[in-house]
Amino acid sequence: MASITRPGRRAIAALGITGVALSLAACGSDDTSGSSPAAGGTSAASDASGSTGPVGAVIKGLDNPFFQAMESGIKDAASTGGTQVTIQAANSITDTSGQADKLSGLAGQDFGCFIINPISGTNLVQGIAQLSAKDVPIVNIDSPIDAAAAQAASAKISTYIGTDNVEAGTLAGKQMSTLLPDGGEVALIGGISGDATSGARLEGFQKGLGSGVTVAQTVAADWDRQTALTKATDIMAAKPDIKGFFAANDDMGLGVARAIANAGKTGQIKVISVDGNKDAFEAVKSGGIDAVVAQYPFVIGSMGLEACRAAMAGKTLPENVKAPVQVVTKQNVDKALSAAPKPGESYDDPFAALLK
Repeated sequence: MASITRPGRRAIAALGITGVALSLAACGSDDTSGSSPAAGGTSAASDASGSTGPVGAVIKGLDNPFFQAMESGIKDAASTGGTQVTIQAANSITDTSGQADKLSGLAGQDFGCFIINPISGTNLVQGIAQLSAKDVPIVNIDSPIDAAAAQAASAKISTYIGTDNVEAGTLAGKQMSTLLPDGGEVALIGGISGDATSGARLEGFQKGLGSGVTVAQTVAADWDRQTALTKATDIMAAKPDIKGFFAANDDMGLGVARAIANAGKTGQIKVISVDGNKDAFEAVKSGGIDAVVAQYPFVIGSMGLEACRAAMAGKTLPENVKAPVQVVTKQNVDKALSAAPKPGESYDDPFAALLK
């Protein structure tokens, strides 16, 4: 699933202006990768850039493949760089207070940098402020910290790394127009009502649509597959001429695809979703989903760890870094599957350059 509150362009701009610069069993557990401190001590491991200090990471619940992939990316980059990392996750995607408690618990320990992936724009602000008072670098990935709340609390962000969700939605809208050259009505399946990430993707989708394709209805399905299945079933019953669905994440897209299959209309009604989960790629290959705008949580996590290494080495970090996105269709899905969890195409990584 996509993050609950990823930034649209306004949020990215606000961060720059203020200088605030997806296995369930693992939920809430500690995890370490890379070098370990010497027995009996807490000394930090040196990374390849010569900096010292273990990295702490607090991410969303591992009850979703998206955040599992993000965790894997953090671990992979830590192992590659010889950096010790401790990862803690919220108990679920809605566990805002529990996630904040995990950050507060780690904040009192001797970490040289933190990677944070907040559930909401504000639930980790106080913990970040606590770390900022000690000049500990904070790398914000995926979902942005609310810029105004951060500024009010003197919570400083060293860099933000995440998907431009308006851009991702726009790519989906353009693809839907390609799939429906004769036009028609489509329905939008959003995440939680009022969620910034969902809103940005739906906004971008409508921007990308050609003049012949119109939006008949927009509903919220709470990022949930079964809820999306139910909503899509209701929409098809009420609007039998519906031509397509856009789902703001893959889990909901898979629910929509199941609803269409149940109605015996696979291939007749187009489906596009956002994220890039393996199940969604497989659905593209089999024809249940027509396209996925793939983002790469593995890369977001990996870049987050690299950013921490660079910050601990005294490098100046860019304020905002766009994570790669790619439109995956039946034509390139095999390449996407073989390259996963990384993109099938090249992408920019400014942090790798800083560590050379």
